[in-house]
Amino acid sequence: MITPERLDYDALAGKVIESGILSDPWIDGEPRLRAEPVLIPFALQSSLYRAAEAVAAVYNELCLLVAERPAWLDDFFGLTPYQKAMWLAAQPFWHGIARADIFLTDEGLAFTEINSDTPTGEAEAVVLNQIVQAEHPGLEDPNTHLADRFVSMVESLFERTLPARAPRTAAILYPTEFTEDLALVRLYRRWFEERGWEVVLGSPFNLTAGPDSTALLFDKPVSVMLRHYKTDWWGERVSPWLDVEIPDVRPLSAPLGVALGASLEGRLVIVNPFGAVVPQNKRSMAFMWEHIHRFSPTAQSVIRRHIPVTSRLETMHVEQLLAEKDEWVLKSDYGAEGDEVILGRLVTPEIWKASLAQARPGRWIVQRYFEAQKEASGGVVNYGVFLVAGEACGVYTRVQTGPTDDRALSTPVFIAGPTSPAQAPPQR
Repeated sequence: MITPERLDYDALAGKVIESGILSDPWIDGEPRLRAEPVLIPFALQSSLYRAAEAVAAVYNELCLLVAERPAWLDDFFGLTPYQKAMWLAAQPFWHGIARADIFLTDEGLAFTEINSDTPTGEAEAVVLNQIVQAEHPGLEDPNTHLADRFVSMVESLFERTLPARAPRTAAILYPTEFTEDLALVRLYRRWFEERGWEVVLGSPFNLTAGPDSTALLFDKPVSVMLRHYKTDWWGERVSPWLDVEIPDVRPLSAPLGVALGASLEGRLVIVNPFGAVVPQNKRSMAFMWEHIHRFSPTAQSVIRRHIPVTSRLETMHVEQLLAEKDEWVLKSDYGAEGDEVILGRLVTPEIWKASLAQARPGRWIVQRYFEAQKEASGGVVNYGVFLVAGEACGVYTRVQTGPTDDRALSTPVFIAGPTSPAQAPPQR
């Protein structure tokens, strides 16, 4: 039986597909979007934005500290040789566009990470807001200027870095064998083509060197590389689990050499810079706590206020983690959601013990669990604040019961003023 709710979602799905950007409103036959928006009061928006900018400044301090003491690349972060090459070629530059994942708790705003490597969610945030706002024009869209801010940042780097007659040609490099991020690729392509750029799509395997250290994608000289291919995929690949083997562990040495060489010769702007390999590593949050005395007083305050207590796994006693299972979250260095984030309170003691035993040494952190506030429906909102050049300029929200993963519902998000509060549209 087809319910009215299903018919409403089918209508939303149709509009989403008509956008020409999002083409996958379903995941395994279930909705992955929600029409009912998350409404953020102005005061909360300001708090989220200022906190995201403050935490980004802490990450910048971290990168400056690591640049002064490269021994930490081995001693603390455990980077591979190719990962170190990425950092050393780009340091201390790490940021272009990022997404800070923030949760509301009874104690304030808590961060799980800043994704400064290959942040996603821009397509869902922009398209869903445009569709829902058409029916509710009184709602304020926080993502209206995201495109202009992002492209302006790239163009500023282009004008300052490259020769005057460099071609306005941008390469979007992404894992072409996967479909998950095609919406983001389409969105970036539209943004840049609308502003007069020629855009070439491809993967790192299509990148070659041209004359005078230029970078070529499918033999086309490019001046900008929009890198949507994770730093840990460019380097040597080893599973964070002892009992899992990755078939192809070889680094992308030739494409990486082309990209880094062109960048160092002033022939190519890379966004995001390969320096993201350090702050994207979750051991950076352990660094903040274990080396908190090295940060400025302002940064120390931000760490204590917003970053859950974090330690490298190897610095903790296994007996303590077994006894305090419900108080800890186990995270791999470059993992996202799924089997590389283990919430102790959501697994059995047997799974928790086995996870600790199979965690590859030097690749994991443990982080204090925090209780996020819930919506009336019981879902938890993950507020993803977009940062461009260190400034907050948009929001992507996902709602889910339990930890955020690929089944979280992407939702529209709007700003509602305290003097004339906007009313949420009815649930579809």
